[in-house]
Amino acid sequence: MTSSRDREANRITARIGRYAKVGSNMSGIAAKLAAGKLFGWDQDPAKNATAIAESLGELKGPLMKVAQLLSTIPDAVPPEYAAELASLQANAPPMGWAFVKRRMRAELGADWESRFGNFEKEPAAAASLGQVHRAHDLAGNRLACKLQYPDMDSAVEADLTQFGMLLALHRRFRPAIETSEIAKEVGARLREELDYRREARHAALYANVFSEDAEIRVPVICEELSTRRLLSMSWLEGRPLLAYRQEKLEVRNKIAKIMFKAWWHPFAHYGVIHGDPHLGNYTIFEDGTEPAGVNLLDYGCVRVFPPDFVQGVVDLYHGLLEGDQARVVAAYEIWGFEGLNKDLIETLNIWASFIFGPLLSDRTRTIADGVSPASYGRREAFKVHQSLKELGPVKIPRYFVFMDRAAIGLGSVFLHLRAELNFHQLFNAQIDGFEKQTLIDRQSNQLKLCGLSSQE
Repeated sequence: MTSSRDREANRITARIGRYAKVGSNMSGIAAKLAAGKLFGWDQDPAKNATAIAESLGELKGPLMKVAQLLSTIPDAVPPEYAAELASLQANAPPMGWAFVKRRMRAELGADWESRFGNFEKEPAAAASLGQVHRAHDLAGNRLACKLQYPDMDSAVEADLTQFGMLLALHRRFRPAIETSEIAKEVGARLREELDYRREARHAALYANVFSEDAEIRVPVICEELSTRRLLSMSWLEGRPLLAYRQEKLEVRNKIAKIMFKAWWHPFAHYGVIHGDPHLGNYTIFEDGTEPAGVNLLDYGCVRVFPPDFVQGVVDLYHGLLEGDQARVVAAYEIWGFEGLNKDLIETLNIWASFIFGPLLSDRTRTIADGVSPASYGRREAFKVHQSLKELGPVKIPRYFVFMDRAAIGLGSVFLHLRAELNFHQLFNAQIDGFEKQTLIDRQSNQLKLCGLSSQE
């Protein structure tokens, strides 16, 4: 019979084989596209998109996170590719118990089991970078222990190489935008996610921000049972958001309001945003049978923005609201857009009006009338794509990446809930009295308190 050690070794060998296969497949697709362009053959974008998505899907690891992020950025990849990439799911197979024990021994030492009251063998959840096990500490407190898969540093670097190949293909054949800053931002943030000590500091920052808010819960980190690749934290009991899709509107609106606050309050007051509002990253806790608040569970993808950028977001909102074109242009410059001219500004305004649209109208409304979560932003992205094709390569600044991801992700949450709110009033409540210097002071104090630094 095959031993568990052999099975785990086979998994690692299989992963290496998948990387080789993906690299070969991507090279083949590149050759096909090049030949088609050279000899004038007809190209079928949908077939090419499917081929690339299937190739990337072989990895089922960190690259899935990258691919889904990429699919939200207008023309980072062609529209046909975006639809395929958006369907991919991070679906890494869980580690078996024998391998988990070896990984835990590597993180906490040979006596690691004696440091827990109990540690469940089967994972409660598996994701792209690691898996979560239920456990209890010696005092009987429930824990969620996130254990990173082995060799993820090298896996991420390999995936980022494949990511670079995908962007290179796009630059070569559909050069509507210049993606170098996107690549830098995604690479930097994904590498950060490998360091669970940094994630613990992010959690501490959010715990401080919401320390007096009973509607938002942040897990408490158990430092003595955490390392760079193991993060042990309090288990927060809750129900998935989709469990409330059929509840009465009042209930759905309450959850949506709390979600809005959970994302926009840290940004407006501390220049910090959770870059991945994925349905698995939060649950709803109840008071009796009624929803009482939101558990924020994952802090790997947290973005700390320069105060100037936050000022730019506030200025862009006011510029769009008041029809102040000079203020809008100045905001785009703060964001990092270069070579601004009339046509580019009009194109950027298409996307800005989509992102800020629900915030600009002072009325109760859905986030996007008549739109499904799966197609949220697609129509606007297509308009931007068509315009950018005429303008030539436009460099997308790195700060745009996670701001865009958070806006799209959060909008999808509101669509799932079918929430009907006055988003204008909610947003204005967060930015009321905004002063950049106050944000600078708050951000500096919190980063210092939590042992964090600003991000590049």
